Amino acid sequence: MVQKAKILLVDDRPENLLALEAILSALDQTLVRASSGEEALKALLTDDFAVILLDVQMPGMDGFETAAHIKRRERTRDIPIIFLTAINHGPHHTFRGYAAGAVDYISKPFDPWVLRAKVSVFVELYTKNCQLREQAALLRLQLEGGGRPSADQDKEPAGLLAELSARLAAVEEQAEALSKQLDDESADAAAVATAAHLERKLTGLRRALDALEPGTGSGTAALPS
Repeated sequence: MVQKAKILLVDDRPENLLALEAILSALDQTLVRASSGEEALKALLTDDFAVILLDVQMPGMDGFETAAHIKRRERTRDIPIIFLTAINHGPHHTFRGYAAGAVDYISKPFDPWVLRAKVSVFVELYTKNCQLREQAALLRLQLEGGGRPSADQDKEPAGLLAELSARLAAVEEQAEALSKQLDDESADAAAVATAAHLERKLTGLRRALDALEPGTGSGTAALPS
């Protein structure tokens, strides 16, 4: 089973965190609280997150500074950040948010349905990436074993390849449906780009898997990173 994705909620006001939890609870994912930028950075040291909802105005380290630290770390630089702000901002303020690495910038009060829909897209992308890494890991194990089953493995290599192919096909189908959904909803450019990157990885993994089929070559192939 695929583990639930973690969503990081960062806001210095407890009532705002409660409101976010109420809105996002329907997604049935793991919601992690942080009441400051420092607390958020600490959580990011040990856990992987699908998306970060980050308040702009916080005492001490504000949202912009927190985002800058997140984007400087190799481990966290690719995590999508959605800025939430109560400021009646102009274009310059919005530009500062995107320049800090945000994929979206939402003003309070916001539509709960819209926020939930945006977060669900990034959770879906994160889940598909996790599934892709799992398929790649299984394939690497098969390659490192020289195509031979271990002593306690009942399946023949051809059977294992067939299972991997079927599991990859399921992920490919879900990724294709997600890409169509993003096109239909005119989603954020960052989400569309992430989905396209996922599809490219899936294509590379499919080619590597096909190369392992009997009669297709030497039985070695480069795997997507």
